[in-house]
Amino acid sequence: MQETTSALKEWQVAVNALEQGETILLLRKGGIRETEGKFSVQHEEVLLYPTYEHQQPELLKPDYAAQVQPVESGWHPNQVRIGSWAKITDIIQITEADAIARLLPLHIWNVQWVIERLKWKPNQPIHGLLLRTYLLPEPQIIPYTKSYGGCKSWIELQTAISLSDHHPVLSEAEYEQQVKAIRAEGEITEEKQYC
Repeated sequence: MQETTSALKEWQVAVNALEQGETILLLRKGGIRETEGKFSVQHEEVLLYPTYEHQQPELLKPDYAAQVQPVESGWHPNQVRIGSWAKITDIIQITEADAIARLLPLHIWNVQWVIERLKWKPNQPIHGLLLRTYLLPEPQIIPYTKSYGGCKSWIELQTAISLSDHHPVLSEAEYEQQVKAIRAEGEITEEKQYC
């Protein structure tokens, strides 16, 4: 039975969009506590761990901004719902504002997010992660621990979760169609493609 403790932290609204098949694209520059201050992909298959504290509605498209329920700084749920995992099939580096602008229809963030991300650490590219998302047969409810907190992208859960008996959010054909749409935007440097 395949299982993992490796998880990718992402805004709850983004995890929902992945689970609903509304996007396959996450854009990241990494958290403050990333290794050497740079974002890198540490695992090919990861559980999707929803976060709430740093969600910023003003950086999302209106439909997604309306889904965010603001929480106080430092707030974390006592229990976390893990409902999905993803295989990171492609990692792309994006350095040009024009390329990111062309990708706007394919993710949940707005133009303001793009401008802010490009200005922050301008010598570092934005990483686009293409995720094939799978729903777990039953969501797993895990207790929150302090080790899961902080501005970091990757965490190790204290309990492994099985990746068996899952089903993909998108069919293979639907997923490949979205991958092609993202790659068609050009001026994207491929960093890695998983087999």
